[in-house]
Amino acid sequence: MKNHWIQFYSGIITVKVTGQGVERLLNTLTRNNMVIWDVKRHGTHSLTFKVNLQDAKKIRHAVRNSDCKIEFLRRAGIPFLIKRLLKNSGFMIGVALFIISIFVLSNMVWGIQIQGADPATEYKIRKHLHSVGVKKGQFQFFLSNPEGIQRSIIDNVEGLTWVGVELKGTTYHLQVVEKTEPEKPEKLGPRNIVAKKKAVIVDMFIEEGDPQVQVHDHVQKGQLLVSGLIGKEGETKSVPAKGQVLGETWYKSQVLLPLETNFQVFNGNEKTKHYIKIGNLSIPFWGFGKVEFPKYEKEANEKNIHFLKWTLPISYIQHTFRESEDIKRTYSKEEAIEVAKEMARRDIKNQLSENATIKGEKVLHQTIENGKVNLSIHFQVIEDIAQGQPIIQGELE
Repeated sequence: MKNHWIQFYSGIITVKVTGQGVERLLNTLTRNNMVIWDVKRHGTHSLTFKVNLQDAKKIRHAVRNSDCKIEFLRRAGIPFLIKRLLKNSGFMIGVALFIISIFVLSNMVWGIQIQGADPATEYKIRKHLHSVGVKKGQFQFFLSNPEGIQRSIIDNVEGLTWVGVELKGTTYHLQVVEKTEPEKPEKLGPRNIVAKKKAVIVDMFIEEGDPQVQVHDHVQKGQLLVSGLIGKEGETKSVPAKGQVLGETWYKSQVLLPLETNFQVFNGNEKTKHYIKIGNLSIPFWGFGKVEFPKYEKEANEKNIHFLKWTLPISYIQHTFRESEDIKRTYSKEEAIEVAKEMARRDIKNQLSENATIKGEKVLHQTIENGKVNLSIHFQVIEDIAQGQPIIQGELE
């Protein structure tokens, strides 16, 4: 008989028959449509064969009318395996609970190590980690990935230059680089102060040196503002000129802004799908069905599953689909001009130092062509124009 493995699911019994007329018994069983295979003779009045579990009662009925005796030798198949498992259910449950416990504990956070931070900074980091759920006993599935935790720490804990976050087994390892104190000002040699750009002087604060210009003077780029040579003629000495010279400077900004702009935004609708990944096979277990959004962006988040210190070839994947839609923004002429002015101001501020201020602005050119606003603006800025210039040897003699 072929495909005996199919019988394994219903159960197989090995039967031994002894007595006179074992051949007649086999013929009787066959006439009753019983499936018999692996028939083996063991002497003149003994043989063995295999039958399905469901035919066991039929054999007993047939033997009553014969001179033979039967003995069930072996039982095999799924029904008997289940019976053995149920008999030893206490042991099996204990083994299953032990494996589940190890699995669960292997995917929890049991340690947080921070290196490179002083005690005060380490306290701030641990406090922030606790606030976002990174603490002992927390499931790793419910936490952000190391990159997300890294961004959260840098954004919320002051005094850090860089933080490296790495998950090894059940422990998060953090490597911290704190911001260093500003270096002490270097000792300056003899120098002058010159103008770094064309300007009109509006104010001066000279700590050391001999001023060469006054308020309201027009100066050119490179012009001497404060001399590092002080004293009377013949009795001069060189010093590092120090000070701040505020001047009015001028900038020009050109902005081109379309009256109509198309862009994509998220409207708040989203769908999440969950998968178990085994090797290269992803098996969905929650969030079935098609993503019916006309337009969307997909975000994937994958977390590895651990068992003790090993990373299993199994991972949990979450796919988030966020619906997006096209938005058409239209400016009126007046709105477009105001937006263009604000863009020009931001552009200028990006070019200036923190202490610089915009004194005034004036629109030089303004047109609307081909659905776009073309704006040219002149800015008056107050900023420090002082720049150090070392005094060369010839000037000292």
